[in-house]
Amino acid sequence: MKVNPGTVTGIGSLPGSDPLEAARIVLGELPELPHLPELPARGVGADIIGRTAGLLVELAVELVPSAYRVTARAGRDHRRAVDLLRTDLDAFDEALEATGARETVKLQSAGPWTLVSQVELVRGHRVLTDRGALREFTESLTEGLIRHIREVAERTGAAVVLQLDEPALPAVLDGRLPTPSGYGNVAAVPAPDAQGLLGQLIERVKAATGCAVVVHCCAPRPPVTLFRNAGADAIALDATLIGKAPTALWDELGETWDAGTTLFLGLVPTLEPKTPPTLRALADPALRLVDRLGFNRELLAERAVATPCCGMAGASLSWVRRALALSRDLGKAFVEPPEGW
Repeated sequence: MKVNPGTVTGIGSLPGSDPLEAARIVLGELPELPHLPELPARGVGADIIGRTAGLLVELAVELVPSAYRVTARAGRDHRRAVDLLRTDLDAFDEALEATGARETVKLQSAGPWTLVSQVELVRGHRVLTDRGALREFTESLTEGLIRHIREVAERTGAAVVLQLDEPALPAVLDGRLPTPSGYGNVAAVPAPDAQGLLGQLIERVKAATGCAVVVHCCAPRPPVTLFRNAGADAIALDATLIGKAPTALWDELGETWDAGTTLFLGLVPTLEPKTPPTLRALADPALRLVDRLGFNRELLAERAVATPCCGMAGASLSWVRRALALSRDLGKAFVEPPEGW
């Protein structure tokens, strides 16, 4: 994935419940790579799982006390998710019309493994425990994403970047998801199987739409090589957690950068810190990463995108604006490092 030097973006979620205000903030603060905002504070259907389930084709979910659950027909919860996304797209269009067209926009969706690990079958077991249901959900999500990307591209006239959020994948791989009884864990999914299914979705989406795909995971030990081998054009992670990561992760990151994959580096806190951070302190994880891996620091301008560490749903709007401005400053500093860096 090629990005213009200094490009920055957000991860996805923002605070509040006003999609037009959120769209204006994103388009104003992130001119090169704005993203469609997610506003989970609105409740059912606005969270990552409900929002993604609203994209499913010929499948529907409803909310039960334990989780989202498969249902025979689309009810109130499913329709609410669809309506909220439609409202978000309309607000984004309105804000875009006022601020001017963009060359590229980014969309976010739960990745297939996070979706099937958090949605239940009728009897309460997770979708990922049933091979047939797993295949059906993945096919449905793939078709829904293709339709969504095509619609946004037509609406905006922009190239679309798709971000797949996989926060649950490490737990899927490690067998850390509890069973319905709570007395055991769901069997771990082998890494080749996880890579194969994710890769099939990415391949089909890219072939049908031509979009670039980013896979995001802000866990302390994201499966970087799995994402790269699955076909991700870029990988988004929380760079502030890398310092405590095992050597194996550093090796994976080096191989990934060496292979030409772009890294979205989460560097700006999602919540406002007590002490205002300096730009040099925010850049430090990125500088240490590139130095330790033995690359020239110019690589940060060529193949890195500065972002907040993760979603910002819990932040204040004032910190959102400040955090995105700091991200822009980091992008500029990657291109033209200040004296003394």
